[in-house]
Amino acid sequence: MADRVDVEQHRADVAELLAPLADRPHEEVALHQDVLGRVVARDVPAPGALPRFRNSQMDGFAVRAEDVAAAAPGVPVTLPVAGEVAAAPGRPAPLEPGTAVRIMTGAPVPAGADAVVPVEDTDHVTFNGAAGGPASTVTVVRGRGAGEYVREPGSDVAAGDVVLRAGTVLAPHHVAAAAACGITRLPLLAPVSVAVVSTGSELVPADREPGPGQVWDANGPALEAAVRAAGARVGLRVSVPDDPEILRVALERAAALCDLVLTTGGVSQGAYEVVKDALPEVTFRSVAMQPGGPQGLGRVGGRPALTFPGNPVSAQVSFVVFLRDVLRAAGGLPPVGRGTAVLDGAVTSPQGRRQLLRGRWAGGAADGAPRRVAVVGGPGSHLVASMAAADVLVDVPAGTTTLDAGAEVSVWPL
Repeated sequence: MADRVDVEQHRADVAELLAPLADRPHEEVALHQDVLGRVVARDVPAPGALPRFRNSQMDGFAVRAEDVAAAAPGVPVTLPVAGEVAAAPGRPAPLEPGTAVRIMTGAPVPAGADAVVPVEDTDHVTFNGAAGGPASTVTVVRGRGAGEYVREPGSDVAAGDVVLRAGTVLAPHHVAAAAACGITRLPLLAPVSVAVVSTGSELVPADREPGPGQVWDANGPALEAAVRAAGARVGLRVSVPDDPEILRVALERAAALCDLVLTTGGVSQGAYEVVKDALPEVTFRSVAMQPGGPQGLGRVGGRPALTFPGNPVSAQVSFVVFLRDVLRAAGGLPPVGRGTAVLDGAVTSPQGRRQLLRGRWAGGAADGAPRRVAVVGGPGSHLVASMAAADVLVDVPAGTTTLDAGAEVSVWPL
């Protein structure tokens, strides 16, 4: 294994290796499919106007504004009710001068009407529980001007207006806007496809009881979840034993199916490090960090490949530090980035290695001041419970052996 390299150098090398992934094609995806969190590839225009027709903004009475202009408290105006318009298919009859039509929210406003008087401003007060159709008259106690409570066609969106901008990360309200405009397909950036290959003869899936010397595979499910959370997709997830031929076949399949091959395990200094043996185009190195020191980067079958350590915490830390923001950038998402916090208690760290401790928020902070963070669990790369209890990684620089309570530190949100 080559001389130890620092974290930032390895981050830069990973980013350079994976830079071509950022040149993503786009694909047309049906709106009803799983589009949440996906990124819009180009501006999406409205195919038509919204609203599509004049409609009522309120439950009330459609009128000619001039017929109720004089209405005021103590000086009401009474009009005959000529009918009713519901929010339903069809075109209502024109409104005759000197009459009103009971109208519901969203219903088409009759030709001739230019205002809607809310039901609260009439002697009807409410339509709730009304039976037998509208009353024969309505008394208006407050007049309304032309245009009040009438939604005109195109007042929300005109035909050709941009509904969704390129780069938008889709949330439910974006889907609502597209659906309201009759947009059925969206141009979305194609997510990076990642193969997650867990290695180790000791691994068994969660639905099997481990035998002597066996453990459940945590890295496969955890990294699949991490990949999805970063806006990419898992094109293949497989667990293979420490058998060079089985691993070779799995890696060939991974490279054929996916944009990026990600392995865990088999990269340390033991006697059965089959990943190192199976990947001649990968550079293996020791990164000056704990956990997650053994790393590798290169190619397999022409595809970029990264190799993470097999310990579950090491694999998760490696993903956060080296891969998460690269995948997000390739998919058009902003980086998670790093923040700052102040330590709730003192910590120690070994000389020469950048320590990434698990931390949990320890309460609020004064306005403008960094939040407090408490270290949870120990530094061991097998301590998955402390990882589950953590909110951040606390970044202790390589040249620092002690930090006192109150010291400011950099943190990586999880």
